[in-house]
Amino acid sequence: MLKNRVLIADDHPFARKAIQSLLTDDPSFEIIGEATDGLEAVQLCSRLEPEVVLMDINMPRMNGLEATRKIKNDNPHIKVVILTVSDDAADLFTALQYGAQGYLLKNMAPDDWSRYLHALLDENSEISRQMADRLFQQFKAGHHAEYAPLQVLTPREQEIISCVAAGSTNKQIAEQLVISENTVKNHLKNILEKLSLENRVQLTSYAIRNGLTQNIQNNNGR
Repeated sequence: MLKNRVLIADDHPFARKAIQSLLTDDPSFEIIGEATDGLEAVQLCSRLEPEVVLMDINMPRMNGLEATRKIKNDNPHIKVVILTVSDDAADLFTALQYGAQGYLLKNMAPDDWSRYLHALLDENSEISRQMADRLFQQFKAGHHAEYAPLQVLTPREQEIISCVAAGSTNKQIAEQLVISENTVKNHLKNILEKLSLENRVQLTSYAIRNGLTQNIQNNNGR
């Protein structure tokens, strides 16, 4: 079995030890290093080349958000998962904009940790959709982000983004829009390139910030 090489970035030694203990029994993960702050995380990513970084937000010298931005700029293939004690929408939207794959709550039950991490690394998972829903609810409650331009997207591409935000799989989108699944995949590839995004979680965040979820509500009301 191929293992995901994991770097843990957290300034609290007990937190790093707890994270290690949660992943030790999972054969699909290998802990290859630990960083005590964001700057060290950036440096270790260049040296150790992990596949996954588990990134705390609040750390000295450089916080996890800025470290995520630098890591994704230098090593876009590395997947960053944010570790946080609260699902504050402002920080999590920023993390997604900087390229994070998603987030894990530190107070999550131990049995859920590995399952959620696997799901986050699979951008088609239902769990990724649930986390996007949580951000959506917080956004509606009063967290507002600047709208990114929509004019680079065709009406069809905006339709597809709305379907992604609704949690539809590629197959379901193809059936709904009466196009082939390969066409959906090609559209998604072009959309992600146009918006400089990497996955469906970030695309859902974009849909929320730009009002494309209204299309979901309109379609549901037909």
